[in-house]
Amino acid sequence: MAKVVCVLYDDPIDGYPKSYARDGLPKIDRYPGGETLPSPKAIDFKPGTLLGSVSGELGLRKYLESNGHTFIVTSDKDGPNSTFEKELVDADVVISQPFWPAYLTAERIAKARKLKLALTAGVGSDHVDLQAASAHGITVAEVTYSNSISVSEHVVMMILGLVRNYIPSHEWVTKGGWNIADCAMRSYDIEGMHVGTVAAGRIGLAVLKRLKPFDMHLHYYDRYRLPEATEKELGLIWHPSVENMVRVCDVVTINAPLHPETENLFNDKLIANMKRGAYLVNTARGKICDRDAIVRALESGQLAGYAGDVWFPQPAPKNHPWRTMPHQGMTPHISGTSLSAQARYAAGTREILECFFEKRPIRDEYLIVDGGKLAGTGAHSYSAGDATRGSDTRAKLKHHA
Repeated sequence: MAKVVCVLYDDPIDGYPKSYARDGLPKIDRYPGGETLPSPKAIDFKPGTLLGSVSGELGLRKYLESNGHTFIVTSDKDGPNSTFEKELVDADVVISQPFWPAYLTAERIAKARKLKLALTAGVGSDHVDLQAASAHGITVAEVTYSNSISVSEHVVMMILGLVRNYIPSHEWVTKGGWNIADCAMRSYDIEGMHVGTVAAGRIGLAVLKRLKPFDMHLHYYDRYRLPEATEKELGLIWHPSVENMVRVCDVVTINAPLHPETENLFNDKLIANMKRGAYLVNTARGKICDRDAIVRALESGQLAGYAGDVWFPQPAPKNHPWRTMPHQGMTPHISGTSLSAQARYAAGTREILECFFEKRPIRDEYLIVDGGKLAGTGAHSYSAGDATRGSDTRAKLKHHA
């Protein structure tokens, strides 16, 4: 029997919910493009409940323990004395989330001699050293598409929030004010603006589709060009490089995976090539942006606003400069963990576990690393390498968090 270690974020500060704002979720059978939703043999949870926190357990305990497996769930993941570090040594399976990542560095992988499967409950496996996982024959899988639409909705919300100056305007109300001029002096319409996405995969394309009715000019950069029919339908302009695209855009949204080629892509040099007063939205990964370059650009006015819900490391220490920089709309990493998304990625996690334990093939679209090399979605979206460097910063700064 196997030992499964699952790292999830903490419960709400007032305790695990006894009731919810809504009674259920809309029924969705397929994702855009036709891919079916996760299809485990059964689930042991009610869709629409909080599954991504420690007490939610992704709805997995009954299934795993009834099959004789040991199931450890914790939120304590940072540093050599953490529960995760201690339990990892003899774990067969590790389940982690992009929102509360248990960084599987090469050093941790070397200690985990029994580890066979690193499973992401959600989308994005950059918290795993993919090079080390390949070398040790570890399968890396994620629940592709489970929260892609959730993230795309969050992107649109953030674009509107920045350009319309929503957050400061709301704050004037909560302060008891009626400061219309203060609100309006940084508020614009998005109509007629040029918006571009870095990567036009599931999330990037969904963002463009949602922005089309706003009568914006739509641009994209991706190393894989979209079909001509899609470009014509949406009126998309493809650019051969990120540098080429950002020069013409009023709004740029980052929807690319993190790997060595995208790490610190948005640095001082690239940001200087953007229009003065452009907006940047990043729901992809924090390390795609140079932390201090973003702060400098907001302070100088090169960027009119920055919004995102991804940081590095995660969770971010209290003194992270993105918490206090001007003209920002930051959130904790929540874009892909709505209650709607949780039902899908919890079901997908169970589907992958069922395949793994029953020695059935895992869906190709869920695979990132398999058989010692990038596979499935991983071969299309990632490059071999390690994006976990510096994750020990979180443990070093734990007392600030």
